[in-house]
Amino acid sequence: MDDRYLTIAREATTEIKVKASRFIGETCLVESVDEALARLTAIRKREHAATHHCFAYRVGLGEQFAFKYSDGGEPSGTAGKPIYDIIEGQKLTQIILIVTRYFGGTKLGTGGLAHAYGDAARLVLEKSGVKENFIWQRFRFQLDFPLYDRWRTQLHRLAAREIESSFTDIVASTVEVRLSRAEELRQAFVELTGGKGICEPEDA
Repeated sequence: MDDRYLTIAREATTEIKVKASRFIGETCLVESVDEALARLTAIRKREHAATHHCFAYRVGLGEQFAFKYSDGGEPSGTAGKPIYDIIEGQKLTQIILIVTRYFGGTKLGTGGLAHAYGDAARLVLEKSGVKENFIWQRFRFQLDFPLYDRWRTQLHRLAAREIESSFTDIVASTVEVRLSRAEELRQAFVELTGGKGICEPEDA
């Protein structure tokens, strides 16, 4: 199971000028389509005097992605698709990239536009950097206190993260583990407790 994904390391803004037109590239880290559209709306409002707001977003984890791109009033295929191709080419997700254009009075032609929007997108992604993340599964566990040290050894072995724990004669623990290791962790818990402990996915 692939629980690895790539996204931007940080949000960034850059600007290039092409024949007096300004192209402002911005990256935003988002977790849903609604959040991507909200960031787009905020930038359109802030840069209300701009000529065009062209964008692409790609959102989703695992094998399910939602994506969209828009030329923002530029000739078809000259803005949104070049922006999206750069995002998709780097296999990024959880991102919206917006390129805002202030027209400088000189037309660039379709080839010039595609080149300018592509350059603006590439430059802002270089500034944003790339970060590797993982999809995590969260569990709630309950086990007898004498088993706790052995349980922590299993958590360490599987690089799981203990979020919080409370202690009496029973230990109640919330743990996160990479999705690809979730079943192995569950099996380790069942074996350790002889099937007598409680193991529940937190989203159950």
